Amino acid sequence: MNYPTPSSELDLGLLFPFELDQFQHDAIASLNAGRSVVVCAPTGSGKTLIGEYAIYRALARGKRVFYTTPLKALSNQKLRDFREKFGFDQVGLLTGDASINRDAPILVMTTEIFRNMLYGTPIGQIGISLVDVEAVVLDECHYMNDRQRGTVWEESIIYCPRAVQLVALSATVANSDQLTDWLNRVHGPTDLIYSDFRPVPLEFHFCNPKGLFPLLNESNTKINPRLVRRGKKGSRDRGKAARPEAPSILYTLNQLAQRDMLPAIFFIFSRRGCDKAVAEVGDLWLVNNEESQILRRQIDNFLARNPEAGRSGQIAPLYRGVAAHHAGILPAWKVLVEELFQQGLIKVVFATETLAAGINMPARTTVISTLSKRTDNGHRLLKASEFLQMSGRAGRRGMDLQGYVVTIQTPFEGAKEAAYLATSPADPLVSQFTPSYGMVLNLLQTHTLEQAKELIERSFGQYMATLYLKPEYDEIAAIQAELAKINADIATVDDNEVALYEKCRQRLKVERHIFRTLQEQAREDRQEQISMMLDFAVSGTLLSLKDKTMTATLPLTAVLVGKAPDVGQTAYFICLAENNRWYVATSADVIDLYAEIPKIELPENLLPPDDLGFKRGQSVRGNEETEIIVKSIPDPTKFMYMPPELATQLSRVNAVQAQLENNPLHQAGNIAHIFKQRARCVELEAELETLEEEIEQNSQQHWEEFVNLIQILQRFNGLDELVPTQLGQMAAAIRGENELWLGLAIASGELDNLDPHHLAAAAAALVIETPRPDSRVRFNLSNEVADVLAKLRGIRRKLFQVQRRYNVALPIWLEFELIAIVEQWALGMDWGELCLNTTLDEGDVVRLLRRTLDLLSQIPHVPFVPETLRANAQRAMQLIDRFPVNELVE
Repeated sequence: MNYPTPSSELDLGLLFPFELDQFQHDAIASLNAGRSVVVCAPTGSGKTLIGEYAIYRALARGKRVFYTTPLKALSNQKLRDFREKFGFDQVGLLTGDASINRDAPILVMTTEIFRNMLYGTPIGQIGISLVDVEAVVLDECHYMNDRQRGTVWEESIIYCPRAVQLVALSATVANSDQLTDWLNRVHGPTDLIYSDFRPVPLEFHFCNPKGLFPLLNESNTKINPRLVRRGKKGSRDRGKAARPEAPSILYTLNQLAQRDMLPAIFFIFSRRGCDKAVAEVGDLWLVNNEESQILRRQIDNFLARNPEAGRSGQIAPLYRGVAAHHAGILPAWKVLVEELFQQGLIKVVFATETLAAGINMPARTTVISTLSKRTDNGHRLLKASEFLQMSGRAGRRGMDLQGYVVTIQTPFEGAKEAAYLATSPADPLVSQFTPSYGMVLNLLQTHTLEQAKELIERSFGQYMATLYLKPEYDEIAAIQAELAKINADIATVDDNEVALYEKCRQRLKVERHIFRTLQEQAREDRQEQISMMLDFAVSGTLLSLKDKTMTATLPLTAVLVGKAPDVGQTAYFICLAENNRWYVATSADVIDLYAEIPKIELPENLLPPDDLGFKRGQSVRGNEETEIIVKSIPDPTKFMYMPPELATQLSRVNAVQAQLENNPLHQAGNIAHIFKQRARCVELEAELETLEEEIEQNSQQHWEEFVNLIQILQRFNGLDELVPTQLGQMAAAIRGENELWLGLAIASGELDNLDPHHLAAAAAALVIETPRPDSRVRFNLSNEVADVLAKLRGIRRKLFQVQRRYNVALPIWLEFELIAIVEQWALGMDWGELCLNTTLDEGDVVRLLRRTLDLLSQIPHVPFVPETLRANAQRAMQLIDRFPVNELVE
């Protein structure tokens, strides 16, 4: 293509000779305005076109574009696509173990490689690697949700210079507005380009043994009423009813073929299930004669070039238009399947979920065989975004008017679950940001601790934590506002006066308590005397009673009216109290008796009411006649005898009471309000402290992890204070799941003198995850490698103990069982023989060898490594990097 000169405008009609959708126009306008974009649209809607426009524009201006993807396979596919579209020499590739035309204006790479490039220069600055880079396309940006690799996207966005435009292409997510707002904050002006329009609309179906039915109602909002299971009336023992049957794969494919719904991607969540499905329908011819001829020619050419790549049990079905696609298959074979499917020559691919992750393999129909998947925590229903990602593969733009999504009845899930997922909105992006040793070491090589903290606090995880804590922040603001209002209200009150008043108030409480104690002691001393006096008491005698609830603050003053006959050992006293009530009391209810006070003259005919029973505590209201009598009852305290010490204490109480009442605050009349407000202040300040501690604990999580990694690095001498040591610089140059562990292993010197094939096996031991229990290799590991690994085991144990102490869960791999296969491959063993001696799938063996190759490729670039180790690592790479391990990039 003849690109416009840098000064000319790009003609969209010339670049894209078809009608663009509105969201594509909007994205292009934002890019031309110098803004970054988050393009959030359904799978297959044409998001890639926006990335391609950024490339056309950069080429026209003599600039460069980095195009990043989450997977090597997707990077390889983009390389092929862009070479065809932009020209062979215009495109380069950069992955962990492949570097092709790296100075090309269009450089395709994995997102992890881009992040690693940014590590090499002060964050936010244009380093050597980003010279003339106008834009970076972050394809499949929703991979931020990936538990293992999601942090790479966040770091790439945080570290990318603001001068570089970002083109983030994402499948539909629930919180695309939050992602955009975050980019606005940490990178620069960013527009959200959102679309829920699908150029090829989807139609959902449900397949059971009775046929293929529409899954949803006419408005696509609920389950098709015909698919709702209704129990029979009067049915008993429903819980023991047989589980629903699942239709066979062959039956399902026949239903699709009859309705012209092929080609299809048939998702099955296990490798074995995919292979078994191929065997089950392998005799089924799904291609016509012309397609069969083209298939045979291309397959035969491939096998002639790569005789070792032919997969047992998969070649014959491939001729008939049937294939499997999963991680256990050789990458070269998977590439062949992808190419044939894109040409429409394969009619059904049985694939695991990984195929939905961006590989360009659109189909007319996607079939989802089950709606649950096995995880580390057991089976669970698919997430809405997982379902949408797979569904999105249906419908080929420019080829199909309609795409079809077919869900299948299983013994465990039916139409109800399928309709729920088909009508559910996408899940939100969740931050997977996790600091690592490499992050710590690389940041501290070029940044201060304060700058590193600022970068950590710019993560999407920190942004989401702040949003999550918004209710707490709002509550803090409300508390602070209330505190300010209260403080303004009581600002005119002198704290010293309040303190003096409070001191006086507390003293009054103490003096009153002493008085009550002395009073109680006096009563106890007088109780025996009272009991004797009661025997001789006569009508009209004044006394003090407890009330019937015995909770009155002061006793009731009453006049004795008469005595009731003894009932057993108890004498009852009929009294008329000052509250104009009649009481029946016993000697235990009489607190005091005032024999020295003149008796009250009572009417001779005064009798208690008839309804007053002779029972202790009985009480009945008096009448008008008794009201006149109780008004004549005098205050006994004026006549009663008081012991000297009690009288002295009462005078103290009265003196303090007078002092309190003379205080200006008391006389102002608002002292109760002041104390209430001050108590509220104390309460609010305690709430505020609790909330601030909670926010600090939650908002500082990532920084605490970062600090913990610093402390571990210091424990192992990877940092001197905050400066990377020789070991720290070695670990910083490595990319892996635990850079400190890899750095310690390399720095130990144990690998220095291993022969290349032994070094390959030892390197594999450091990067291979713990295998499944049924994984086997029928080779013996050489003594040289076993001895080295045994010596590294002590370092691993110490690192494990320290990590556990600091709550760090980064893996520390040291595999003994499987690595003998790496040694044999490095010694030149034939691929077929190698695979016959292991239970691992071919794809797993390739992945194992490629991870080994990735570490070996890094060793020559690690500083302070002996020359012998560099040379042996390079030789080991040559021994391993041969077909089918090496990338098929042409």
